Amino acid sequence: MMTINRLDLDDARVLLAGARAKADDIGVPMCIAITDEGGNLVAFERMDGGKVTSITIAIDKSFTASGARKATHEYGEVSQPGAPAYGIGSAIGGRLMVVGGGLPVVVDGEVVGGIGVSSGTPAQDREVAEAGIAAFLAARG
Repeated sequence: MMTINRLDLDDARVLLAGARAKADDIGVPMCIAITDEGGNLVAFERMDGGKVTSITIAIDKSFTASGARKATHEYGEVSQPGAPAYGIGSAIGGRLMVVGGGLPVVVDGEVVGGIGVSSGTPAQDREVAEAGIAAFLAARG
C-alpha cells in the first residue's frame, strides 16, 4: 500500500493566485493550469485576455511537469535534432510539452503536482509559473 501526497484544491488556489499576481505585474494575461502528481487537472484559470489557444497548452504543460516530473523547458533542451530525446514532443498523443512554462511542484523532495502557464513568451510563462510555486511554498511556511 502506498501513501501519496498530492496538491488539493486549496493548494491549487494558492498556486493560481501567486501566478496570477505575477502575470498582472508583467502585464500579460495568462492561462494557468494546476495538476496533481499524476497529471490530472485540479484547477484552471484563463485570465481575461488569456489566449484561447493557450488553454490546452497550459494544461498540457502542467500535465507534462507533474506526470514526467520534469520542467518542460528541460525537455525543450533535450528534444532538439541530434539530442537524446529528439522527437519526444510527439509522445503521448502530442501532450508532452517541450516549451517553457511547465514546472513540477516539489515538497520535501517529492513531486506533488505541476503548474503550467501559457499566453506569453516561454520565459514569461516560466516566470509566472515560478511565482505560483514561490507563493505556494511561502504559504506552507
